[in-house]
Amino acid sequence: MHSFPAPLRLRLDSDALVSNWHWLETRGGGAACGAAVKADGYGLGAEEVMRRLMAAGCRDFFVSNWHEAERLEPLLEEGINLSVLHGVREEDMRHALTSRSRPVLCSPAQIERWKAAGGGECHLMVDTGMNRLGLDWRSDVAALVKGLSVDTLFSHLASADEDSPLNAAQLGRFIAVKGKVVARRYSLANSAGICLGRDYAFDLTRPGISLYGGIARKVAVPHIRQVVFPEAQVLQRRRVVAGDSIGYNATFHAPADMEIAILNLGYADGYLRSFSDRGAVSVDGETLPLVGRVSMDLLAVDVTDRADIGEGQWLAIDYGLPEAAKASGLSQYELLTGLGSRFDRIWI
Repeated sequence: MHSFPAPLRLRLDSDALVSNWHWLETRGGGAACGAAVKADGYGLGAEEVMRRLMAAGCRDFFVSNWHEAERLEPLLEEGINLSVLHGVREEDMRHALTSRSRPVLCSPAQIERWKAAGGGECHLMVDTGMNRLGLDWRSDVAALVKGLSVDTLFSHLASADEDSPLNAAQLGRFIAVKGKVVARRYSLANSAGICLGRDYAFDLTRPGISLYGGIARKVAVPHIRQVVFPEAQVLQRRRVVAGDSIGYNATFHAPADMEIAILNLGYADGYLRSFSDRGAVSVDGETLPLVGRVSMDLLAVDVTDRADIGEGQWLAIDYGLPEAAKASGLSQYELLTGLGSRFDRIWI
């Protein structure tokens, strides 16, 4: 922790995070509602996300690998579950066998590794159409898992954010495997899957992007609130003469004399070049456009009509996830997980 503030910050809305989780929980009917906190809580800070959601009643959390799990294990009080979605490599076994986290075994090799080591209760991933991790749903899954103590049987939807026939196909495949594999719980739905309806919820849902303000399907629009609000400080206000260019490669030329504010934010912070001439900031409800290319550490904003904006002022970056995704061409996931370490993260 530095003794002085950074020139850029993320305001993170605790109430919005918890509100989003409660809506997703309600949408899932009687299913337990977990939370994906992989990628450092989608860029917000996994520990702080976990603390807030645990206080709200969340009991199931998901990370990708054992490095992520190890960092969060001090938070695992009685009744809190942490699942490692990528299973176990040979290099993970020593830690995994003594950890309170549980692996989601994803392949025949991982199953054999876990059995040979005398591993205890675990989870299992079955692939029903994503073709990433998991046992093929067409294989003899019951025979492969014989002798395992399976807490939760997982699968993952590939196209739940679209009206795709693959959704119903995966649901049917998962139900078929469910009939053959004994587990305490069954889990299929991510954020978009929760929005598809309760048929997809089973015993446990695993929201990710929608916890953090992402809109997975239109039905969520009235209910999911923005959580992440980037802000950057003005380093300099300067006058640009008509005809002068702004930024690398002179992609913008001033159509008239204008005033610009130079902000301490750029693609090294995850605010990528795709926002060049497309992004914006907001001041007192007024939208001010970016001009010129986003560079590594800096960007320029047209403040010609705002004489009150000067050095040291904080400007709010327009970063509602659906709108920012449309403006930049980036996915809502990229917009969150790419936010860099140079931001101060301030929970409000």
